[in-house]
Amino acid sequence: MDVNGKVVLITGAARGIGADAARRLAARGAKLALIGLEGDLLAQVAADCGGRAWEADVTDWSALETAVAGVVEHFGGIDVVVANAGIASAGFVRSIDPPAFERVIEVNLLGVWRTVRTCLPHLIASRGYCLVVSSLAAIVQIPGNAAYSAAKAGVEAFANSLRAEVRHLGVDVGIAYFSWIDTDMVNGADQHPVLGPMRQALPGLASKKYDVSDVGKAVAKSVAKRARAVHVPGWVGRVKVLRAFTPAVVERRSAAVVPKGDKAMLADIAQRGAKESSRPVGPGGQAATR
Repeated sequence: MDVNGKVVLITGAARGIGADAARRLAARGAKLALIGLEGDLLAQVAADCGGRAWEADVTDWSALETAVAGVVEHFGGIDVVVANAGIASAGFVRSIDPPAFERVIEVNLLGVWRTVRTCLPHLIASRGYCLVVSSLAAIVQIPGNAAYSAAKAGVEAFANSLRAEVRHLGVDVGIAYFSWIDTDMVNGADQHPVLGPMRQALPGLASKKYDVSDVGKAVAKSVAKRARAVHVPGWVGRVKVLRAFTPAVVERRSAAVVPKGDKAMLADIAQRGAKESSRPVGPGGQAATR
């Protein structure tokens, strides 16, 4: 698909992956419609892209429907949707602040469902393309990350069902799987006194952070190809083939780490409180919980 002149809607576009992908698609001639929080940042990204910004929370049906209607009124339709908005909270299931856990599910899974459902009539009209952002966390689930992993696995399953449902309507669906990316969200996770050291202690490539520009390039390329899947880095695609074995590998490697991490998490909660310890990481996560 030649993206020149195509209307591309991206959620979570104020920073990180969404912002980088928006700039790269704009450089290919796409018309960018950006939806997200942090209005000033979002407006700046839109200005960089020569596009338009609509400030809206993807978990708010009314705000999302108003934003999408505004996009269609301004541009005349939607050709591509990149459902990218997402947040993360640190915490073990037995001690994480319940509202923080549920907010991750609401943004990362229900926010994708609401985005796709709201935009789908317009994608059907244009025989367009939808890229849903999942994660390596849908394939490899690590301790302290249950909410994020559950949401991203749900997003993957949702997109696979969606693909089969809309293929006959001319709509293609892709799933993006990214490892740790050097974004404000991951950097915020690294600042957490318990999750940060646990993440950084992961073996080999499992702890490496990749440049956000690698993801922006991959997203722009996948949109042009109407790709079924996109992986950053490339080895994530190979891990998918071995996913039946990953839970056992994680359990084995976590045996020496989790007891200490669990104890440290309880100590952090005792010191700072469950709400503060479990607060969604990074400025984007904080914006999503205001």
